[in-house]
Amino acid sequence: MNDKYQATLIFITGGARSGKSNYAQQQASALSANPVYVATAKVYANDEDFKQRVQRHIADRDKNWTTIEEQLYVSKLSLENKVVVIDCVTLWLTNFFSLYKCDTYQSLQAIKNEIDALQNISATFLVISNEIGMGVHAETETGRRFTDLQGWANQYIASKANKVVLMISGIPVTIKDKQ
Repeated sequence: MNDKYQATLIFITGGARSGKSNYAQQQASALSANPVYVATAKVYANDEDFKQRVQRHIADRDKNWTTIEEQLYVSKLSLENKVVVIDCVTLWLTNFFSLYKCDTYQSLQAIKNEIDALQNISATFLVISNEIGMGVHAETETGRRFTDLQGWANQYIASKANKVVLMISGIPVTIKDKQ
């Protein structure tokens, strides 16, 4: 790692439609003229609603953004000295959860390995996640296991982050700021 520049991890979490992506994009644009957007979603051909959501996110970014789609191994991308928005941990975890056939231990270990690897890259990362445990209790065992996984992953990322922001109704509330 370049001694003059260390990885910075800004963790942005909150509920659905709380303004996480908009906030992250504004922050990234303030830090770089050419930020990078890493999309972790897997888009399925028959999911029209999700395709529309993706298009809405794309429309929110101007031509100065570079978009990279990576569903699993974000740390293997060439991101040195960049400002990077990773959107989002929930979908990223879903990909690992699917890969490891709903094994929470393997999925959690995979995301921890990725976060640890990102911290060895000289870049600024704005990592977006959802607080799904604050919502409705999942009806299925798989849903409850994923909710647990998300909570554990969020705790880990927050513990590693330089700054943690909780978005509430479009308002950023800083809950950790390690200068």
